[in-house]
Amino acid sequence: MKYRAALGLAVVFSLASLASARQVADVQMPETATIEGKTLHLNGMGLRTKVVFKVYVAGLYLETPSKDAAAVVSSDQVKSMRLAILRSLKGSQVSEAIEEGFEKNSKSQMTALKPRLSKLATLIPNVEKGDDILLTYVPGKGTVVTVKGAEKGVIEGKDFADALLSVWLGANPAQEDLKNELLGGK
Repeated sequence: MKYRAALGLAVVFSLASLASARQVADVQMPETATIEGKTLHLNGMGLRTKVVFKVYVAGLYLETPSKDAAAVVSSDQVKSMRLAILRSLKGSQVSEAIEEGFEKNSKSQMTALKPRLSKLATLIPNVEKGDDILLTYVPGKGTVVTVKGAEKGVIEGKDFADALLSVWLGANPAQEDLKNELLGGK
């Protein structure tokens, strides 16, 4: 069942009509995706860089598009962050970067979040250029982690999902211009 759901999620993202897609750094993302029976809309997408290196293209999919970061983070809707990887990364590099974002944006909650953040680290393998990481919050279920088209696990709690999205959309985002792009800006 997990495999079929993950495969379905990957197919929805990869087979969507490219005629209605956006492109950043040679990565195309469809305007819509269907997840858990809901149609999600590409709210925005942008390039994550580190020093001079292109790391990934992020795309934020929401049931109800919004330019308000706080509203997006706090909403109890299906929402998905797609990371299209642009270079080889160790799983530890990805999880350490996410943990840094948690520290910057959700420090007061770290005691409660740390065990689930540790679980996330175990779910993210090494990735190569062309791989995708999908972090999808499903109300009542938690954050579904899908890597390379395979579901790796679910991390419970809306508080975790909120803190995870805050890595990109919080007061201290991973990259300010990326935050603006994910919120539909330029």
